[in-house]
Amino acid sequence: MAAPDYVPLPVDDDPRVYGSPPWRPESWMADRPAEISGPQPEGNRLGSPGPDQGYVLLLASRFKGKLNLAPGESEKDALAGCSAIAMRRSSFYGRGPVIHDLTCALTLWGFIGTAAPGVAELRTKAFAAVAHAHHYMERRAIVDAVPDEVLALSPEAVAALVRDEPARVLAIAEAAVVGQSHDAHV
Repeated sequence: MAAPDYVPLPVDDDPRVYGSPPWRPESWMADRPAEISGPQPEGNRLGSPGPDQGYVLLLASRFKGKLNLAPGESEKDALAGCSAIAMRRSSFYGRGPVIHDLTCALTLWGFIGTAAPGVAELRTKAFAAVAHAHHYMERRAIVDAVPDEVLALSPEAVAALVRDEPARVLAIAEAAVVGQSHDAHV
């Protein structure tokens, strides 16, 4: 730490100078057993990596006590499933999650606003116990059921989709339930 000019220095101290870290003659290679060679793999159930995705947990806490839940639904399950959708949406844009990512997911599934007809019954099945770590594949089925073109919509456009195209939203919900039942048989 620098000291003011008026502070006397001991005469026997060597002057401090910058010392760079040791030089490495070879370049680093990704040669460990678990290293991914090439681009990040893409596809169903592989996830969507993105920066600062843990921030969605703070965002989700802002919705506690504010969700429209049907009898038998758990707020923890609803927030876990929709947080996973929000993380996929944020990585779709190459950034960390923001409140709009979670708002889109919660609106799509009818946890905020009005649910499309028939979605509440299907989401009760789709979101059952997805907050538990052993139900990761079921949570991924919910996320993978949402098409990229829906992820690209603004929160207002998602609300319009739920209002104007309930059959499309119902098809997404059915795909999530079918994806989960497929995982159970694999």
